[in-house]
Amino acid sequence: MNNHASKANKPQSNQRFALIALTSLFFMWGFITSLNDILIPHLKAVFDLSYTQAMMIQMCFFGAYFIVSLPAGNLVKKVGFQRGIGIGLMIAAAGCLLFIAAAKAQQYGIFLTALFVLAAGITILQVAANPLVTVMGPTETASSRLTLSQAFNALGTTVAPIIGGTLLFTVAGQYETKAQEAESVIIPYIALAILLVLLAAIFTRISLPTPSNIEEDTTETPSASILKHRHLTLGAIAIFMYVGAEVAIGSLLVNFFGLENIAGLAEMDAAHYVAYYWGGAMVGRFIGAALMQRISAVDSALL
Repeated sequence: MNNHASKANKPQSNQRFALIALTSLFFMWGFITSLNDILIPHLKAVFDLSYTQAMMIQMCFFGAYFIVSLPAGNLVKKVGFQRGIGIGLMIAAAGCLLFIAAAKAQQYGIFLTALFVLAAGITILQVAANPLVTVMGPTETASSRLTLSQAFNALGTTVAPIIGGTLLFTVAGQYETKAQEAESVIIPYIALAILLVLLAAIFTRISLPTPSNIEEDTTETPSASILKHRHLTLGAIAIFMYVGAEVAIGSLLVNFFGLENIAGLAEMDAAHYVAYYWGGAMVGRFIGAALMQRISAVDSALL
């Protein structure tokens, strides 16, 4: 009897670890995404950029989501969700390592290329990880489980401005040349590359479920099926507008708080206020996850 209980508990334990590992991915790409809010004012100062030029950082980063999403879906369908996650992590790590070349070459264009490659890897991660979270437990709590995992994404966006601000702005005034200031990004992004490679190694060894309903072939093309669902189309538009506003605000907060007629804050101090901004979003997501669980329970009881 104890042996049966042990065998029953082992799959649950493995699934719990797999869910924790998947949730760590949400934290990781939230951290990397929010780090752009610190990178924008940093590179703006290093290369004497206009605001338009500086915002090319987010243009390249989120442009990868638009360009790579469909190829990422095809890749994941071909190699599987687990291998897709590993590939995404390694591509993201390669993007982090490109920051070394960008800093040494003192070329803003290479920084933008590195950001695009980094975001391409994260796009593959999102395509693979989001569906997996929904099947890591009961179907009726799938939406709340995904919301909870995404709340840890918000935790990453909250922590990143504090850590990034400390690493990039604390000793910024001590650099004698712009070249040295540009090279201050090397150590943080090497550390990120190492973490991403370690995560890739972990995901080669854990057991993940296969969302069979996603892998089934359909007679309809994806575009045709999407257009038939009005609420899905409207939801995609809403997310596009919301994320655009959310990212644009976070990207400019450090420079905004640094204006003399606003707050006149030093860059490192302003970075902490960016953390408050993303922290508010994190609180909202955790509350949303709790409410979704309660709503799911009520719906199940009514059915």
